[in-house]
Amino acid sequence: MQKLWQIFRTSPAPLRLGLFFVTLALIWLPFAIPIYLIFRADENLTTILTMSLVFIEFLFYLPFWVKKVHGETQPFRRYGLVWTRANGVGLLKGLAYGFSFTWGLLIFEDLLGLINILPPTSGLIRFVLEGSLTGLGVAFAEELVFRGWLYDELERDYSPNIVLWGSAVTFGVSHFLKPWEEMIRTLPVLPGLVLLGATLVWARRSQRGNLGKPIGLHGGLVWGYYIFNVGGLIEYREDISPWITGVDGNPLGGLLGILFLGGLAGLMWRGARQMALKTQSRNAEN
Repeated sequence: MQKLWQIFRTSPAPLRLGLFFVTLALIWLPFAIPIYLIFRADENLTTILTMSLVFIEFLFYLPFWVKKVHGETQPFRRYGLVWTRANGVGLLKGLAYGFSFTWGLLIFEDLLGLINILPPTSGLIRFVLEGSLTGLGVAFAEELVFRGWLYDELERDYSPNIVLWGSAVTFGVSHFLKPWEEMIRTLPVLPGLVLLGATLVWARRSQRGNLGKPIGLHGGLVWGYYIFNVGGLIEYREDISPWITGVDGNPLGGLLGILFLGGLAGLMWRGARQMALKTQSRNAEN
C-alpha cells in the first residue's frame, strides 16, 4: 500500500487528480448504487442524494488523501477555509459584489426592454431565504473543490497563470458536460462559465488565498439569480435573441451577461494584482 501512495505522491497534478477521483468513486459507488435502486423512480431526488453523498465523502476523504500524498494534516487551512475576521469580511464583500452584479444586470436589461421584470409575489420572502441558503451551500461546496483542492493540486506543479486557467477551464467544462446536442445548443454558456471560474480565482488571490471572498461572490450570484428566476420575477421576450439575454435564461450565456461579468472580472483582477504587488513589496523589504 505504501508503494501505491508513493506513486500518487510522485505523479504530476493531472494524474493525481484522476487518481483522486478514481479512489473517491470506488468509495462512493457501494453507497450510491443502493440509493439509485431505491429512489430511481424520482430522478431529481436520486441526483440530490447521490451528489450530497459524494460531497460528504469528499470532505472526509480529502484530509486522509492530503496526509498520505502531501504529508499535511490541515488541508482546509491551506485552502483558505479558516474562521477569521478577514475571511468573514471577504465573505460579506463577495456577497455584495455577486448580488449587485445579478440585480444590476437584470435591471439594466429591463431598462433596455430586453426582458420584463414582474412585480414581486407574496412568497418573495421565502424565495429570498431559500436563495440565500442555496447560494451559500452551492458556493461553499464548489469553491472548496475548485478554488480549494483543485487549485492547490495545480499550484504544487505549475505557474500561477497555468493554475488560473487550468482551474477556470476545468470549472467551466465540468458545468457544461451534457449530451452533445445540448452542448452545441447552449455553447454561449461555456465562455461565461470559464470567465466566471477565472473571476473566482482572482477573488481568492485578492484575499491572500482565503476562500471567504470567492464563496461570497459565488453565493451572491446564485442567490440573486435564484430570487429572480425561481421567484418568477423575470419574463423573457420571445422576440429577443437568447444569445443577448442568455440561453435558457442563464445570464452567463448571453452577450450582456458576459460583458457585465467582464467588468466584475476586471475588479477582481485589479484586487488580485494589488495584493500581488503588496506581497512582492513586503518580501523585498524582508
